[in-house]
Amino acid sequence: MPEDDRQDLLALAKDVAVEAGREVLSIYDTGKFDAYQKDDDSPVTSADYCANDIINKRLKEATPDIPILSEENKHASLSERKDWPRYWLIDPIDGTQEFIARSGDFAINIALIENNEPVIGVIFWPPGQSLYYASKGNGAYKDSPDEHRRIHVRKLDDPHNSVVMIAISRRQSREKIMSRLTARRVYQTLPLGSCSLKSCFIAEGKADVFMRIGITGEWDTGASQCIVEEAGGRILAANFEPLTYNQRKSLENPDFVVMGDQRVPWQDIVQYEEE
Repeated sequence: MPEDDRQDLLALAKDVAVEAGREVLSIYDTGKFDAYQKDDDSPVTSADYCANDIINKRLKEATPDIPILSEENKHASLSERKDWPRYWLIDPIDGTQEFIARSGDFAINIALIENNEPVIGVIFWPPGQSLYYASKGNGAYKDSPDEHRRIHVRKLDDPHNSVVMIAISRRQSREKIMSRLTARRVYQTLPLGSCSLKSCFIAEGKADVFMRIGITGEWDTGASQCIVEEAGGRILAANFEPLTYNQRKSLENPDFVVMGDQRVPWQDIVQYEEE
């Protein structure tokens, strides 16, 4: 894709994420929304559907030739998807449980996948009025009312001995996560909600690592992967194999790990367990 086209699509994704996020925040502030259980027992709300409608409408109008794969849309079969050279990958609200629980830890995720690789990532955190974004080869950035800056993962003073800051889910067992980490390091923990916000905090140097154990979809990592990797980090499956996009019938991710400073021997720290 020509660089000018990619930058135009990045600008579009940023604008759409902010528009959807502002509407979601308005719903969040009033507290007037309906919550439901999906067939997989995960929660969804009328705010998710509202954000999904806004994102789909704007992207279809601006880029009618680019398919959309959203958590809240009916999913095309692999036989149809496998020939897409590029597509939008959307999570209208990442952190729906946090939205319902009113923790404020939820975000809008928009990624562009090209040749099975995230090349644009946009994450908007409405309560924090913070926009994180990246495009392949051009770095990662954060915009908020107080700052506009390029972001980078934190460089530890000593990659082999410094204290490691772990972003931990509010909804997962702390003990389960800590059991996957070697006892040879000292850790501090940072509780957060959505997967994408943990990834953004690693990208901007507020945390060093995050392990996700449990079911997620490709829309949970697409935007994050572009941002984290442009900031100098990595997102890999928990067995340290690459994540895949649009290459399997199932759209579920394996357990995965988000890592900051790449000088750290992460494979010695994160203990992979075959389920």
